[in-house]
Amino acid sequence: MEIVILDDPGAIARLAADTIAALLHEKPAAVLGLATGSSPLSLYDEVAARCARGELSLAEARGFTLDEYVGLGAEHPERYRNVIDREFTSRVDIARDAVHGPDGLAEDVPAACAAYEEAMAEAGGVDLQILGIGTDGHIGFNEPGSSLASRTRIKTLTRQTRLDNARFFGGDLDAVPTHCLTQGLGTIMAARHIVLIATGEEKARAVHELAEGAVSASWPATVLQHHPHVSVLLDDGAASHLRMAGYYRETYAAKPGWQGL
Repeated sequence: MEIVILDDPGAIARLAADTIAALLHEKPAAVLGLATGSSPLSLYDEVAARCARGELSLAEARGFTLDEYVGLGAEHPERYRNVIDREFTSRVDIARDAVHGPDGLAEDVPAACAAYEEAMAEAGGVDLQILGIGTDGHIGFNEPGSSLASRTRIKTLTRQTRLDNARFFGGDLDAVPTHCLTQGLGTIMAARHIVLIATGEEKARAVHELAEGAVSASWPATVLQHHPHVSVLLDDGAASHLRMAGYYRETYAAKPGWQGL
């Protein structure tokens, strides 16, 4: 696990975008894992700006979203497929039909989840998965207690996650769905490179557990300690509980010829 502490979200976005650019230079048809929530928004802004300037192209790339609410109507603005379209797909040159997500309106949920796993496998797997992290340590919607080997499935959202997400629903907790479809922890771990972005002091406890705690289903993100290539990009607030923050800073500063992650 590679911990990088940077001064501000803009620097985080630039480094993450550099990493995506390097991947696409080497593999134009790369498969990206796309997260929603507030954590990746600055990254999506940076990638969109580079596309607008002609510095980056996603024309051959494909994408798979991390999760989806169950039961939100197809036109609901907070349906994650619509969020990805609004915040990312519509702003870059990736083909809209090259981005796929779990079907939160499926009548046969287990079959829809199995089909999603199969589609990712047929695409060759995810080359780079973008992640955020919840205040309780969830990644995707894998809440505390999730199996560390889980695959795409339906999950019940905890009250804390629904409280955290109520801001996207006008502060109305009752408007936040109670269930979701999410890539499992085992699914996420199959990605070849994972870039996790966390900013703000409210994420500091979860980041500490992620990087320095024991691997435990109580903090689902800790499973990433077993991944061979995870890059964790933090600002000072998110890094504020790390006992080894000084070491992480020195390691990053001293790395020769640093080019991406």
